[in-house]
Order: sequence, then C-alpha cells, then structure tokens
Amino acid sequence: MKIVVAEKMSASAVNLLREPEWTIVTPEQIDGNLSAQLESADALIVRSAVQVDAALLANANKLRVVGRAGVDNIELEAATRKGIAVMNTPGANAVAVAEYTLGVMLAMARFTCRANELMHAGKWEKKSLQGSELRGKTLGIVGLGKIGMEVAKRARVFGMEVMGHDPYVSASVAKENSVRIATLDELYASADYLTLHVGLTPQTTGMINAESLKKMKRGVRLVNCARGELVEEAALAAALKEGHVAAASLDVFAEEPLKNSPFTAMDNVILTPHIGGSTNEAQEAVGQQIAMQVKEYLKHGVIQNAVNVPSVSHDEYQELQPYIVLAERLGSFLAQIGAGAMEEISLGYSGHIAEWKTELIRNAAIKGILNETLEEKANLVNSATIASSRGLRVEETRKTQPSKGGAGSVLSVRIKARAEEHVVKGAVRRETTPRLLQVDGIDVEAPLERNLVYMRNQDVPGVIGKVGTVLGAHNINIANFSLGRRSSGLQPNTPAEAIAVVHVDSPVPEAVLLELRKIPAVEQAKAIHLY
Repeated sequence: MKIVVAEKMSASAVNLLREPEWTIVTPEQIDGNLSAQLESADALIVRSAVQVDAALLANANKLRVVGRAGVDNIELEAATRKGIAVMNTPGANAVAVAEYTLGVMLAMARFTCRANELMHAGKWEKKSLQGSELRGKTLGIVGLGKIGMEVAKRARVFGMEVMGHDPYVSASVAKENSVRIATLDELYASADYLTLHVGLTPQTTGMINAESLKKMKRGVRLVNCARGELVEEAALAAALKEGHVAAASLDVFAEEPLKNSPFTAMDNVILTPHIGGSTNEAQEAVGQQIAMQVKEYLKHGVIQNAVNVPSVSHDEYQELQPYIVLAERLGSFLAQIGAGAMEEISLGYSGHIAEWKTELIRNAAIKGILNETLEEKANLVNSATIASSRGLRVEETRKTQPSKGGAGSVLSVRIKARAEEHVVKGAVRRETTPRLLQVDGIDVEAPLERNLVYMRNQDVPGVIGKVGTVLGAHNINIANFSLGRRSSGLQPNTPAEAIAVVHVDSPVPEAVLLELRKIPAVEQAKAIHLY
C-alpha cells in the first residue's frame, strides 16, 4: 500500500498509518508534484488546502480512498465515478466547536470584545458594558448531532433551558440529554440564543433569511459556526441594523476569506476566521481518526464516515461481509447465465438481513453484474452510480420473515433484460460460505465459488452419467454435482425442465462445453467463473 499525506499531519497520526511494506509519502516528500505521486497511491489524506478535483484524480487509477476532516475541497462526483471512497471525521472536533459556541455566547452576553477594544483605546466605559447572564435564558439548537449535543450539555451547566430541532433525532434520545424537541417555528419564537449545527443541504441552504428572522424573538443572539451558506447575509445584516437581532457571532461565511462584508462595520457582530474546530486537541483527534479510518479501509474494507458510500461500524461490517460476498457472486452468476441488454436489477431480502443496512449488499450485487458486462470496472463505491448512468433501474424489497427451507436469511437477485429474465436465490451457510439455493424457481443448492458448469436440460435418465463422462474424458474433476427440476413439464407428457450446477476443480474450455451441448437432453451449457 502507498498512502500520500498531502498536508501537514501530526506525527502520532502518521505513525498510526505505518505497516510493514506500506509506503507513507509526507508533504515534504511530494516535491510539488502531487499528481505524479497519486498515480501509484492507494490512499490520499488532505486537510483544506489541496483541491481534490477531477483533474487531480485523472491518473489516480489505484486510488481507493480519500480522507479529509471535511469535504468542501473534494469533488465528490469525480471521486465516486472512479470508485474512490471519501471519508471525513464528524465529531472529532465536537468538543472544540461546542466550547467555541459557548465562548462566543458569553462574549455576546457580556460585550467582551467591545470592552477589550475600548480598554485598548484607553477608554473606561463601564456603564455602557452592562451585560446579561446565560442563566435562565433559552438556547435553541438547530441540529442535534454530536456537536449540537455537546453544546446542549455545556449550556445546561450554565442553567439554560435547551430546545432543539432535528428531524433525525428521536424524542427519547433528546429527553435523555434534557433537550426539548421543537419545530423550527417554536424554536425561533422562544430562543434567546440560536446556534446552528447542521450540514448544508438544499433544505438548509439559506434557512436563516428575512422570513425566518421575522419569526425570531426580538433581541435574539445568533451563532453560526457550521456553514456560511445557511445564512442569507444581507437579511441578517438588515436585522442587526434594525435591532431585531441583538448580536451575532459568525465563524463561517458563504465566501471565504471574508471580503466586502457589511458585518465588518458592525460592533454587535463577532467575526472569526473559521476557527470553531481549530484547537490543538481537535486537530490531533481529527488526524488520528482519519488515519485509523483509512487504515481500516485499506486492511479490512470497512467503510466508516464516508460521504459518498454507506458507512458501517467494524462490527456491522463483520456481520455484513459474508452477505456482501454472496451478493457479488450471485450477481456475477446471473450475468454469466443471462444474455441481452439489461433494463432492471431487483434485490429481495428475507429474514434478519431485511432489517440491516443493505446498501453495501446491494452495491455488491450490482458490482458482480456490471463487472461481467462492462469494461468500466465497478466497486462497492461506484456500482450504483454506474448502474444509474446506464439507465438501469434498481429496486429492493424486504420481508423480515425467514424463508422456507431452513435458511435464516435469503438474498434474491433478479435481472430483467429485453429478451429474458433470470432470478437466483442464495444464503450464507456455516456463517461464511455462500451457497446458491435456487435458479429461476428451481431448487438447486451448490457452492458459489471458483469454477462451475451451468446447464439447463430435460429431466430424462442418463444426463448425469453423460455429463460425468464428458468431463472425465477431459480430466476435469467434479467436486459437487447439484441437480434440480420443476415438478412437471410445461406440456403434458413432456419431460420436466431441470437445472444442473456442477462444481469442478478447473476451468472448462469452450470445446468441452460444445461436447456437453451435443448431449441430446442438454439445452444450454455455460462455464461460470466466480472470483
């Protein structure tokens, strides 16, 4: 493995990356040519200065993961198309940002910044600097993630009443943290202090605007150390001038560095240069966390805190991993037995896997299908994106009841093409072994590994013997022979349809398949190879 650390990182974080036979390239070794270093790199770690865009990634064909404390400087679409996981470190700087938030709330309440300026100017204006206490005031927190909850914890120590708004936090979790859940309008109407701790989405962009500001209590004080684009700056400036908003503390801006801003002339606005998470302790924690996440991904495939692919914990991945393998092999098996231009991929989950996070299982099945049909190689990061770009519909269904036949969890994968449709079902046996259970409604249990021969034939005597004779004549050893059939023929007095899956010890050449197809009852014979 080769890991490129493109920007300064603590020595302890870099040391976490070290493994025998791994190469770590530090900023001092890059020598101004990052693109050349990335041509042979498996991982890239950056902070905020390096712009990770399509041009930089163009020749990074080995790159599997980019780690960053945020993702503002990473072109996610370009990374996803190339199958590169992009990871950040949410919560690593939560305490730093929470302490900053309480610090600027105290500064606004006690006019600390203005007092400092007056004293440096030689003025003693004690009467004009009489402030207020945080005790007894209502704090409204928009966003109750790790940072929001850390703010709530500290605000309660000051004797504040804490209200919060977050559609993804349950009432029980909020109650455990002594936070009263409220709608945004209730928050605006009640809060003496309002602090923002949400990500930037189409729903949150410009959420603090002329309309929402009118809903706020007169004299409210606002803190934004989340994203500058959450606030319409002109509307906030107008509310500050009019006095409806008593004060604001802004650490982030729509355009950074800050230029030609109306806030620079206002003495009731605290301005800081995006330093909310900038403490020695936070930067150390961020560096160590991203190093561990990148290392875990490179060594074990565990995706944590990714922004362009579903994330799971180490324990979740350990549980998912056999089903990820099963899904990919079922997809590959399907693609190799089918023919024609695909239009739709469907996945069905039954049993306890129906209650899991199944995005990685889905992506693995799509990967198995696409890598048999496209030159562009898919992986767990980009397979769904590639399928969408090809116009393939992907559907999923869930049934929590266990399937019949003794398998606790069964995965089904279906592909629909213009000319035909096929569906397979599989399960994981003995915790790790992927097994085929059914093909097109016919029960046929077989191992999903290495070399297989797939045949459709008429259910008549002698087929098994003739197949064994052909394979034996070419010194191809049979490890397992699985045969299944429909209960009756499609027409009266006609043989039933049967499917055979033969597990063999070596690849089967096309010449051998031709001989198998000459057996009168055999209608189709294909060689399947599963990695």
